[in-house]
Amino acid sequence: MSPRIASERPVAAPSARPVARHGWPLALAVVLAATVAMAAVAAGGLWAAGATDLPKGAFGPVVLATVVTAVGGTVELSGNAGELARTNAGLTAVPLSVTLAGALVVAGGFLRPLRHRAVAGARELAGWAARLAVLWLLALIGLALGARHTFTVNVGTGVLGDVTDLLDASPKVGFTTDVPLTVGFGLLWLAGILLLALLVSRGAPLPGRLLRFQASVRPAAYAMVVLVLAYVALALVIALVTMVTRGQAKETLALVLLGLPNLAWLALTVGLGATWDGRVDGPFGLPVPKVLAEVLRTPDVSTLSVRTLVAHDGRAWWLVGVAAVLLLAAALVMVVRSPARIRPWQHAVHLAVALALTMLTLCLTVRVSAHYGLSLFGLGDLGGGLSGEVLLRPHLWSAVGLGALWGLVAGFLGAPAARRVRRRGEVAA
Repeated sequence: MSPRIASERPVAAPSARPVARHGWPLALAVVLAATVAMAAVAAGGLWAAGATDLPKGAFGPVVLATVVTAVGGTVELSGNAGELARTNAGLTAVPLSVTLAGALVVAGGFLRPLRHRAVAGARELAGWAARLAVLWLLALIGLALGARHTFTVNVGTGVLGDVTDLLDASPKVGFTTDVPLTVGFGLLWLAGILLLALLVSRGAPLPGRLLRFQASVRPAAYAMVVLVLAYVALALVIALVTMVTRGQAKETLALVLLGLPNLAWLALTVGLGATWDGRVDGPFGLPVPKVLAEVLRTPDVSTLSVRTLVAHDGRAWWLVGVAAVLLLAAALVMVVRSPARIRPWQHAVHLAVALALTMLTLCLTVRVSAHYGLSLFGLGDLGGGLSGEVLLRPHLWSAVGLGALWGLVAGFLGAPAARRVRRRGEVAA
């Protein structure tokens, strides 16, 4: 073979090497980075919220428990207060700031070796995902085993303190994790993040059999990710401005590092017309907008919607306007990233399905249920700062339906609005 012919052989770019060549070290780095990022965000938020004042040795397990709940794991609360008293507690909440930090790191690490690839085999992608899953499984087991602690609650002085001392009924509260459920839900969380990363990234390869779906699925999925991240960014700006102008820096920082997406995505669903049932009672809660606190701090369960918010503050109508503007922007993003052959009605259907699924996901992750109480002789909660409830429950299927309706309208409007933008598949005149 002549040197000329040999030099004309195609040479694969280094970035096109099989994922398997990156091996276990890169997978380990991804899992460690995600775990450390989530633990750091959780620790910062809990520190700002005052969790360092918990009894000695509790802060570390609480941080680990926060990370466990952030990835869908199950933390079980328990307590007792001597022979004649008992404590009861329950918690269902996801610290979505911690979840988002971990999801971004995992998605970025998963996509890194897949850059600049046109097509990847299903076996190759499965092998890369399996490496991450095995190491993530070990991390979940370690987190679950470390997230357990028991400590005594200080009831303070006064009549309540005297009664609990007399009856040897000082409340002890503990938490532990259900390891099998934590591992199961944690692996499902990982699978969801990896799947979403493949759907969103234009540069990530798909198996050949799935290429026909990328024109309809990827632009809509990307648009939804842009929408929810835009809400988080907007909420972050508002929180920082509030921190500077009104003080309460530590409280606001706790909200940012633990629950900012919770509030941001609640605002998105409410702006699109969703209705929630909610109540806040007792010492629970991070700083929230005043109007939200007024609606939720009621003797009974109250309705949270644009209408009830407007009844307390007319400026709540801005939620609808912001939702409409950002959703139309997301529709434009979807249309611009779609091939030119896609018709307006197809854009509408794609966005309707994507937004309906997004509303379903947000409603399931933003909901909250928390209760803690101390009772003596079986006679209800004693109060005294030792009982409370936080409830936030969506009207799920009406929210999903509203998402589909908004998606249809925004998809139809986005197609003609993007005509002036050159898109994939078009040929310049």
